[in-house]
Amino acid sequence: MLSATLLAACTSSPAGDQADEPEEAAVAEAAVSAPDEALTVVADTDPVGSAIGTSRALFDAADVAVLAADDDRPGMLLGASAAVALGVPLLVTDQTASEAVSAELERLGTETVLVVGEAAGAVPESGPVVVTVDADPDAVAAVIGTDLAAGEPVPADGEAGAVAALDAEALVALQPDAGAPETETEAETEAETEADETEPGTTDEVLPEIDRPDALEDTVVLATGVPESVAGIATARAAGARVLLTGGTTDPRASEAVVEAMAEASPEAVVALGAGFAAEDGLDWKVATAATGVELPGGGQVLFPGRLLVALYGHPGTGALGLMGEQPVDAAIERARAHAAPYEPLVDETVVPAFEIIATIASSSAGADGDYSNEADIEVLRPWVEAAGEAGMYVVLDLQPGRTDFVTQAELYRPLLELPHVGLALDPEWRLGPNEVHLVQIGSVDIEEVNRVVTWLADLTRENELPQKLLVLHQFRLDMIPGRERLDMSRDELAIMVHADGQGGQGAKQSTWATLRRDAPEGLRWGWKNFYDEDIPMLTPEQTISDVEPDPELITYQ
Repeated sequence: MLSATLLAACTSSPAGDQADEPEEAAVAEAAVSAPDEALTVVADTDPVGSAIGTSRALFDAADVAVLAADDDRPGMLLGASAAVALGVPLLVTDQTASEAVSAELERLGTETVLVVGEAAGAVPESGPVVVTVDADPDAVAAVIGTDLAAGEPVPADGEAGAVAALDAEALVALQPDAGAPETETEAETEAETEADETEPGTTDEVLPEIDRPDALEDTVVLATGVPESVAGIATARAAGARVLLTGGTTDPRASEAVVEAMAEASPEAVVALGAGFAAEDGLDWKVATAATGVELPGGGQVLFPGRLLVALYGHPGTGALGLMGEQPVDAAIERARAHAAPYEPLVDETVVPAFEIIATIASSSAGADGDYSNEADIEVLRPWVEAAGEAGMYVVLDLQPGRTDFVTQAELYRPLLELPHVGLALDPEWRLGPNEVHLVQIGSVDIEEVNRVVTWLADLTRENELPQKLLVLHQFRLDMIPGRERLDMSRDELAIMVHADGQGGQGAKQSTWATLRRDAPEGLRWGWKNFYDEDIPMLTPEQTISDVEPDPELITYQ
């Protein structure tokens, strides 16, 4: 537990004492501590509850607290400045004597409440001593006994960011920008006229200098930045916790800035502040993953939206299976970059070059294991996978399993799939039944087997705290994946994509694209393949983006 002291106002000496020897100053205390749990969620939907929840999470006691009204922007912003200056919680009221606020003040052991702005009527008469001050920077600075530098006017949509940036070592007086003019009632106008006849925030009480508590440096508060969380953000900064704004997302992996900041902070405790966090499934493991700081090529830990992968398809050492193997690895990397570059001016997303490496190759012969599939030695693939990762590329390992199952083959390449830049592709065309052979019929895989792969790959990703992985399902006929409507889309560890890899005339390819997309499970991502020799004609990058709708997020060249 970390504690701080706040000196109360000096009082006059008792009769008989020497007038020039003041009584020893009383001491008010505030105590903060990190939550016991690695993750604490404060998901209240109202400002009052959100402020109280954050106070409960970070403060054990506070003889002094700051109070502001939820509909008083000037009071709320200057209350935030005061709370951070003093190192005490900022609570919120709707200008009624809230039982919840009273209960929190009692829990904190609060003896003095600094009311900033228009919240004076919210503290019960039988409660703590109330010190009121107008929402005026000079008046607030005078009461807290601390200079407040002038800050930039804060727009309505910038309050969370401004409060999150408050620094006890460089205090500023936050004030709202002008915004739209407000209409006033006759009573409010009369009250303001009376107030103008006195000095702003007139009070006989001054809060002297405070020895702030040591900062909760091992605690991070993730905040979506919704308006009701502003007071909670101020309380977090008052406790010395670092506040990271997620940009509205409730998945911390989705923000490159949050991932980098989490890795830098390496927090022992995280508080998630914002109503949306309550509905974020798996928030605990997502926070743990973000804290690793390991990112995907192109940044962040979530693949889509925001990224376009452009891949060369093939197998190392042979041009017979695709472009990728037509040259050594270094030249293949440069060729992949050359294919990706034309897309950069065409899309807003980050364009990332990629390899799709055929790891297991469909075979006309059964082989020693009888599965009609040749499994490449992992050490043959490793130099290509590692070189691609070092070059900032993504890699997808493609499986053509023959008579064995996809999970069995995927397990062979677990060490590669445990790398953060490696995903997996299933090629049902080359999945055979017990008595089938290749090129006699088009293969297929039942949805139960696909879902077993989903579970296996998602578990691997979570257990290793890896960024989101891509799982590609190659398909050009609906009967290649019967039961696709039952595809397990519940695992956020994965981005699951249907890759339309049919070939031929563009009319037929567009028809296949439309058919595959019809009645597809919600949340599926979409990929497209351009064939150099088989397409009539092959689309240019400009045509691929303009003619294929919606824009594919993986474009493969074969």
